[in-house]
Amino acid sequence: MTEDEEIELAKAYVALSNAHSVVLIAPMFVEQAVYQSSNVGKFTGRTAIIEMMADFFSRFPDAYWKVSEYRRAAEGVIEFRFAMTATESLSGNAIEREGLERIEYGDDGLIRRLEVKSK
Repeated sequence: MTEDEEIELAKAYVALSNAHSVVLIAPMFVEQAVYQSSNVGKFTGRTAIIEMMADFFSRFPDAYWKVSEYRRAAEGVIEFRFAMTATESLSGNAIEREGLERIEYGDDGLIRRLEVKSK
């Protein structure tokens, strides 16, 4: 894949995350993908990742990520800094986080590993 194709895939992933569309996000991951986040932990396998995301979107129904720039860190690896805002549904507490997300793609264009480091 070209750098532009990889960046477009990352942009699509963020757009679907902002739409909270786990049904459309699921096929973006390989079956044994790994998702690791400094906030929600580590999940292995598409099913576990999608279940975590569904729970997250339920807890934070207005979660939204703003990305200013996407960059290719290496072939098959896109990184971007983000600012996320959300309101916790049970408490009503607003949260704001900034961080770095790193998505590793296979030759097939599917996500093999996704890492989120936030403050």
